[in-house]
Amino acid sequence: MRAKITYFITAAVLVVYFVLVGSRGLMLIRHGTLLTVTFGVAVLILPVIGVWFLWQNTRFVRRANLLATELEAEGGLPVDELERDKYGRILRDSADEVFARRKAETEDAPGDWRSWFRLAVAYHDARDTPRARKAMQRAISLHDKKPVQV
Repeated sequence: MRAKITYFITAAVLVVYFVLVGSRGLMLIRHGTLLTVTFGVAVLILPVIGVWFLWQNTRFVRRANLLATELEAEGGLPVDELERDKYGRILRDSADEVFARRKAETEDAPGDWRSWFRLAVAYHDARDTPRARKAMQRAISLHDKKPVQV
């Protein structure tokens, strides 16, 4: 729940920022000189990119959460079997061990979105965020029966 609140607060702050930057871009364009119009258009591009990025991330998170909900209803969510240090951080050897099992599971069933979801969680636990995201994107594509990009 804390992560959701943080995400929504961050998204709200970004939207306010996009509005402020966009208004400054429009002010520059209204000024009417070649230089200010050029800068105004350049400034307006930033909020457009930011809104697109925020939208893509929100879609990704919503779809991943839908998969988690469905997997939970099936009783297939990965069990937290990771060892932790006294501060609650996951021990690297424990994460690597679980990752090896999840990778083997995914190699045995490469077309199963459930195994890719569990692999994404294992990547995340092993602190490999880019691969976790790619594995989750693959799980989403397989779940939606879309062509998987390699």
